[in-house]
Amino acid sequence: MEPMALPGLDRLLDVCQRLNLGLETSPPAREPVKAGSLLEGVPFDPILAGVYARLGFAAFATEVMRWNLESSTDEEHELEKTNKWSRENWWQGLGTPVIIFGGDIYAYATVPELADAWGRQPVVEVNTYEYDPKVIPIASNVDRFFDSYSRFLEAVVADPRYQESGESDLLFPWDATELLARDERLVELMRAGRFDSLMKHVDEETRRWAAKVMGPRT
Repeated sequence: MEPMALPGLDRLLDVCQRLNLGLETSPPAREPVKAGSLLEGVPFDPILAGVYARLGFAAFATEVMRWNLESSTDEEHELEKTNKWSRENWWQGLGTPVIIFGGDIYAYATVPELADAWGRQPVVEVNTYEYDPKVIPIASNVDRFFDSYSRFLEAVVADPRYQESGESDLLFPWDATELLARDERLVELMRAGRFDSLMKHVDEETRRWAAKVMGPRT
């Protein structure tokens, strides 16, 4: 089979290397997880399957604000372990299944029940550091998330404070509203209220952030 075109992933890999932000990768498993196969009882996202056909693990921007793609190699099975734990500990609080594929402090996950006609699942950030899990939408699909994150990293590098000290106050996705607003399908889903049940625990500040992403209705 021809490898899936993943321009967002390619762009993120290029930005990490071109801007010397740090990158670690491992080759895929001999039999990577397949699109539509069940992981904890829900279908695996086809774009994520394409990612895992190319990478068994990745750590992006390791010198700046590192986040990891959960490993799924012949030797390591963190993708499977993390999602088993997620089903047992998060799903009831969230009210819907999610498939975690990476993160650092917070988790990045796809939402199977919001898949489009091609099976592509939108991406959310999950914060479980408080009693009630807080979820915010960040991309219409996994590759679009990679694209948005790569552009956010470019904004970080262009930030005057980063250029002076190698540090930045910018945080994803809070300081990426303009980038996320370019994701027309994400905005469409948010305006249609498709994430409302997942966002039931967010605070007023987060709702104002979401309003900025959605922008004025025309």
